Amino acid sequence: MDLSLASHSAALMGRLPGLRRISKVHHPVGRRFRTIGLAALVGVLSGLAAAILHAGLSFGVEHVIGRVVELGSANVFQFRIELLLLPAFGGLLSGFIVRSFPGQGTDALVNSFHNQNGRMKVRGPVIKASAAVGVISCGGSAGPEGPIAALGASLGSAVGRYFHLPPRDRRILLISGCAGGVGAIFGCPLGGALFATSILYREPEFESDSLVSAFIASVVSYSTYFAIWGEGSFLLKGASGLSFGGMLELPAYVILGLSCAVAAIFLATCMRFVSSLHVRLPKVPVWMFPALGGALTGLIACAMPQVIDSDYLTIQKALDGSWFTNASDSGGWWIWFVFFACLAVAKCLATACTVGSGGAGGLLGPSVFIGGVVGASVGAGMQALAPDLMHEGLRAALIPVGMAGVLAAAMRTPLASMVMIVEMTGSYGLMVPLMLVTMTAYVVGGRMGGIIDGQVRSSAESPAHAGDAVVHMLESEKVSDVMDRDWGYHATPSTTLGEMLSTIHTGERPYFIVQKGEELAGIVSVTDIKEFANEPLMADMVIAADIMQTNIYVVDPEDSLYEALTVFRERNVEVLPVVSGHGKHGVEGLLSRKKVFHRVASQMERLRETTLQEHAGLGILEEDTKMTHLLSGLPAPELEDVQRIDVPSELVGSSLMASNYRSEYGGEVLAIQATDGTFVCPVDPRRELAAGDQLIVLSSQGSNVAKGSA
Repeated sequence: MDLSLASHSAALMGRLPGLRRISKVHHPVGRRFRTIGLAALVGVLSGLAAAILHAGLSFGVEHVIGRVVELGSANVFQFRIELLLLPAFGGLLSGFIVRSFPGQGTDALVNSFHNQNGRMKVRGPVIKASAAVGVISCGGSAGPEGPIAALGASLGSAVGRYFHLPPRDRRILLISGCAGGVGAIFGCPLGGALFATSILYREPEFESDSLVSAFIASVVSYSTYFAIWGEGSFLLKGASGLSFGGMLELPAYVILGLSCAVAAIFLATCMRFVSSLHVRLPKVPVWMFPALGGALTGLIACAMPQVIDSDYLTIQKALDGSWFTNASDSGGWWIWFVFFACLAVAKCLATACTVGSGGAGGLLGPSVFIGGVVGASVGAGMQALAPDLMHEGLRAALIPVGMAGVLAAAMRTPLASMVMIVEMTGSYGLMVPLMLVTMTAYVVGGRMGGIIDGQVRSSAESPAHAGDAVVHMLESEKVSDVMDRDWGYHATPSTTLGEMLSTIHTGERPYFIVQKGEELAGIVSVTDIKEFANEPLMADMVIAADIMQTNIYVVDPEDSLYEALTVFRERNVEVLPVVSGHGKHGVEGLLSRKKVFHRVASQMERLRETTLQEHAGLGILEEDTKMTHLLSGLPAPELEDVQRIDVPSELVGSSLMASNYRSEYGGEVLAIQATDGTFVCPVDPRRELAAGDQLIVLSSQGSNVAKGSA
């Protein structure tokens, strides 16, 4: 993997300068075609990136670590100096290459979405992807999905920046690129799209605005990848024939779900501990940590070489049972139970040493591997405990289901994990236990076992979704719902200045729509008129054609208010003529920024009222807010001088004026809060006080305002 991909992508887009205008498309149909087209472009680029990454990994693993150790062997404790030093060399190389680009792939993607307006530079992910090839080829315990997720996302962001798209559209392309990369490298287009749209949040929530683009990009990327490499096979051979055997198998899957949760928590704990060493050992150079982590990975691999298996050969051997020919009795199965349990622990430690130390690589692949090993361990243990209840189909089925379980808890993506494993292994008959295990693992281990720190709990906490209520309202309202259909100020090109001035009503700042027949010719504002208004001789000499603006921007009646506001912002105008089909014929109305503002204000007030009806407890917060506004204009009194009291019983049915409240009680009533929660401010001294009313009183020292208060 090298920098050529970025340069080729830039060159490709550099030959298409005219296409930059697509960012100016505001018509709904045009925007949909733009979305589809750009998502397809991102899919092609991410598919090419995945193909290049796959080529580098295949060559590197075969010619480097593949020559040192037999991947997929069950042998243990094979101390070899090459096995010890190669991961350290890969870590050292990674430390030098990526020392200026901190953060792993999925973390960088999540941070870019939430906090960087979808901006993600291509150079860093390209360099990290190149380094990841070196790390994995040298035996590092890492996966390719982190680099390809970040690389695909950065390509999507680059496309968005090239076409000058707004942040919202850049974020959509960012997610689309991630979907394309993951969907292609793992052969799971549906799972890749679901993964990319759900990896942003800790709760099972999808980024709905990005779903369509993510699906398109993932399909195109998957097709591009396999056009180069040919149609691939399932990750595990034989898993497609597995199926769910009924209710009696459920206890085994429950145990598996809990075991997957524990494994995810242990992996996350190891990752956080190793990552914290950067702070605990400040004197060690940053670039040295990946080398030290690689050396520890090599040491672990000398004990259990299976931890550097990036091709899942170990999982395949466990699935097809070729390792268990001599495990016919319970003693043999106990040995395999211990072996797989130790391997799961060793893989967590090796992954933490490789990736947690700063080495380039992803965590999705190792999570899948650990899940498969946990499934094999649970199967061997249950075979030893209850051989009569455990059959070969169930023992094998626990492996792909376990892969989904650890992935769901570690990435906090239960639905996407389930679909990804089904596509990767072809285990469609295991959908029922997959549902049970992924949700069990996620619920039990998702909180402590999540390994992506940048995830937020839900879209409500994401800065990217600030103002969603307003945006969705603007998108649901059409220009035709708000525009003035009869604005009253018309002119022809020959209309004189005097004629236009004579029609202006006092206090108005109108805009004149100038039409030549049915054709929109221009627009005249008060600013255009003002230059000549004080020259009496000009009234009959200047005509509309002399002062009108001809560079006119229009909107369609079917456009959303959100699209109209985009035009307002880009053109910095106060009004827009409304013309069907965005042509210059048949002016149907005039849209003003003021009208849009009033519509937003009224809708937000309606939303506030609905919220208070649905959630009565929020009313107390509104009362406190009103109190803050009420007191903000007063001299700063001591906090204890302002009191909220119930209306004294002797004043019910009377008024503040009739009761002479100020003199009798020694306090100034700032406001009255009625029983329905509304405030009467300024106070009406003649208003009859009712039982249940409350008085907001500014008291004086030694006053008697608290008399009869609650």
